[in-house]
Amino acid sequence: MKITTWNVNGLRAVLGKGAWEPVYAENPDVICLQEIKSRPDQLTADQHRQFDNFQVHWHPAQRPGYSGVATLLREPPLAVEIGLGFPEFDAEGRVICTRHPGFLLYNIYFPNGQRGQDRVDFKLNFYAKLLAICDRLHASGENIILCGDFNTAHNEIDLANPKSNEKTSGFLPEERLWIDYFLQHGFVDAYRKLYPDRVQYTWWTYITNARKRNVGWRLDFFMVSEGLMPRVKDVVIHDQVMGSDHCPVTIILE
Repeated sequence: MKITTWNVNGLRAVLGKGAWEPVYAENPDVICLQEIKSRPDQLTADQHRQFDNFQVHWHPAQRPGYSGVATLLREPPLAVEIGLGFPEFDAEGRVICTRHPGFLLYNIYFPNGQRGQDRVDFKLNFYAKLLAICDRLHASGENIILCGDFNTAHNEIDLANPKSNEKTSGFLPEERLWIDYFLQHGFVDAYRKLYPDRVQYTWWTYITNARKRNVGWRLDFFMVSEGLMPRVKDVVIHDQVMGSDHCPVTIILE
């Protein structure tokens, strides 16, 4: 089974650029998109036709042109849940949970904290609420995959310039600590487990020619319950795929 996550930074733009084709060519079973910035009724008929082989579930933000996630599935899931159940987060279109044989899959667009301390606090509260939900699910015997744009680089290996970004949201100590908490509560960073020393990034700022120079951050993760790790065969960062400031990442399950 292949699951691909991709922050598209505007779904309509990606579809218009033809950037969808290399992702589709990988033949994923599930595609989790973040920052779609659109409602389904804003896509043209031609754009919708690009999803003809998928069942699509949407969670757009209430605010136009902002945030939003969508999950595309070749086979119908066993169940679908939209949102976390907290209005302050769900209004921003950040979570879709789908049930599959043997695990729950969370497609998540974590908040960005770079607009001020209030958004950092909002982000940390999001982490806390999500982890509490995951703790209850783990306690009941569920296996979970969290995927998406975590908007935090965990360790120095995960960004090109760690020293100069120590006071930048996305690499703040209090944000990185929450990644530690998830790892202490039964999750594994699947990519880093498989490739402890590999340097690859999933996001590059549009300015300063950063992508061409590969001055990036690894922000897009698959956090997998420890009990699921034996099924994980690979995690692939498709850093050659253009169309967004993020690139897609795929997990391959046995």
